[in-house]
Amino acid sequence: MKHTVLIDETAIAARVAELAATIRADLTSTSPVFVGLLTGSFVFVADLARAASRVGLEPEVDFMAVSHYSAGTVASGRVEVYKDTARNLSGRAVLLIDDILDSGHTMTLVRDHIARQGPAWLRTCALLDKPSRRQVEIQADYVGFEVPDVWLVGYGLDAGGYGRALPYIAAVEPAAADSAGDDAR
Repeated sequence: MKHTVLIDETAIAARVAELAATIRADLTSTSPVFVGLLTGSFVFVADLARAASRVGLEPEVDFMAVSHYSAGTVASGRVEVYKDTARNLSGRAVLLIDDILDSGHTMTLVRDHIARQGPAWLRTCALLDKPSRRQVEIQADYVGFEVPDVWLVGYGLDAGGYGRALPYIAAVEPAAADSAGDDAR
């Protein structure tokens, strides 16, 4: 699939390290729970957890599986939780991590779901922010990069299974993204 690199490996690594330092400065606990949203965030969560370790944090890592895309590349507005976190989040410091903040439906639903569990500290983090697509009023507390309204692959994001393992973030051609199917982002 043809694509154009938008954010290279070096820029991603530097920004992840900066995010870890900023998060560390804001935390009152050295053992937060990082809750990543599958599947796209897994690479970011792993790198952020390692970067957090380098600045003195010892995060526990868990994942939730949610989906809000209908067929194709258009957010349906309907969010389904397929897997909830296995951790007790009551009284804990929790960082909700997603690969991309797009429409805002997923981040809002999951943030509210976690908030009902009574964490002592709850913040949101998105590697990528696409504010031009926002349908729900929400801003992530920590953002890696603001991106244009294009279909993205790489660093965990895919288009119909393509591109998830790329070490950078790239834009794909619209025709390719439209034919990518349910797993595309």
